[in-house]
Amino acid sequence: MDIPQLLGGIGGGIGLFLLGMGLMTDGLKQAAGPALERILSGATRTPLWGLGSGIAVTALVQSSTAVTVATIGFVNAGLLSLYQALWVIFGANVGTTMTGWLVALVGLKFKIEALALPLIGLGALLRLTGESSRRGALGTALAGFGLLFLGIDMLKEVFSGVSTDFKLPEGSAPLDTLIQVLIGFLLTVIMQSSSASLTVALTAAEGGMIGPYGAAAVVIGANVGTTVTAIVAVIGATSNAKRTGAAHILFNLLTGCVALLLLPWLVDALTLLRAWLGLPASPAAELALFHTVFNVMGVILIWPLSRPLTRFLEARFRTAEEDDARPRFIDKTVLAVPVLALDALEQEVRRMGCIARRSLGEALSAEEPDRLRLARASQAVGSLNRSIASFIIDLYRAQMSIESARRLPELLRIARYYETATGMARAAAESLQPGGMPESARDRELHFRNLAQQVLALVDPEHPLPPGEVRQHALATLLESYHQLKAALLSEGARGALAVDATSAWLHRASVLRRGLEQCVRAADYLGRQTTDEGNRTRPDIPSPAQSE
Repeated sequence: MDIPQLLGGIGGGIGLFLLGMGLMTDGLKQAAGPALERILSGATRTPLWGLGSGIAVTALVQSSTAVTVATIGFVNAGLLSLYQALWVIFGANVGTTMTGWLVALVGLKFKIEALALPLIGLGALLRLTGESSRRGALGTALAGFGLLFLGIDMLKEVFSGVSTDFKLPEGSAPLDTLIQVLIGFLLTVIMQSSSASLTVALTAAEGGMIGPYGAAAVVIGANVGTTVTAIVAVIGATSNAKRTGAAHILFNLLTGCVALLLLPWLVDALTLLRAWLGLPASPAAELALFHTVFNVMGVILIWPLSRPLTRFLEARFRTAEEDDARPRFIDKTVLAVPVLALDALEQEVRRMGCIARRSLGEALSAEEPDRLRLARASQAVGSLNRSIASFIIDLYRAQMSIESARRLPELLRIARYYETATGMARAAAESLQPGGMPESARDRELHFRNLAQQVLALVDPEHPLPPGEVRQHALATLLESYHQLKAALLSEGARGALAVDATSAWLHRASVLRRGLEQCVRAADYLGRQTTDEGNRTRPDIPSPAQSE
């Protein structure tokens, strides 16, 4: 076989494998989306549950990247702590070894045409008759499954045809091992898929192009190569995404280093273990076993280090979190799982509400408020609102339930309320007059501010919100106090005790504070809607506070 044929065969086989893997992953994610959420939710119990969840879901959807993205979404949405998420990530690394077993025990042992072509035909039929349904998603997965096996078959034939004329670097010397690891690393970086690199190694070993020792080193390199994908994925992402990606990188580096140090003994020991387990006497089966064992070994090694690792990561990547203008919970990584993206979006909106509430509290202060800080808060909330609006547009394009889609306009409305409230706080601070409130109206103004602080206490988005009736009663009391303060200020202005400009400024300050508080109450009314059953929410009846001016 000449070089162009060799390269064409390898490129075509890898292309079919990657295309099949992509279709299979997308189809399974869509078909098993709710199951993925339920399984990962169980990871909140213990490290073992998290580990098992990561293994199970990765084996189900055949994509550790999808599981990592979903896990980041859970952390961003506040449903998982970083410590719990780490165990899901470790489990995902073990779960991705199922691809090796799929290749070794199915893809290389069956007559491919008898399995792959019917799967592609059945998958296409299901896709055509059930587009945008679970049946169509399952059809996509089946067609991808068939294409994946066709890619494996093509690689098997190419490597079998050249094994007598061409050998990959072999040997156990340090330099030889380094070259083998580098081959696996580069394959993963180029193809952006450790599964594809693993398949190349397995089919090459089965075809006789490389021995067990060299193939094992290539597999280690492929595992380490996934760290580059993780680094690229979290560039510009949230702090939680960066921490989770760092955990993935550290796990793979630790596992790869230990496996390299133990490589000669591991290869010999696994030959005996394969025979004891009754697995086929083939290089591919031995490599699949090696891949699984060294990832499980990595979990055992990381177990006692998990708590210190969590503390170490939580102390890192804090710059973005300290910048109010930069989203903390939403980024492109969570869009792959819409139900988690929706939770992350709500968390971001609630954080925006905290900034608005803090700004109003600052503006209500009896002392001179920090106008620069309030201006920065207003700019930060405006930037956040634009990020949220852009994220909602992207989320609308994703597949989600009708009920989930209905929540998007509500969240956009809430964000708008909070942006307006923050602007009102800034305007109130800027209209504050030197010399203070006239003596005759001071009691009214103090009473108004005290009631305003009570309203703020009832609209804290970080804590459970009281019933809407409580907020509405407090707001009605505040409005009554506002009218009394307004009447007192107008009286002072009419009799000349307060200059016209000062009267207008104090009236404006009271008005914008009242409007800002109304915006927060309306936002709280939406956030405080009652959950009737899991995944279904009822829209509250939003009372319209009396407009008074």
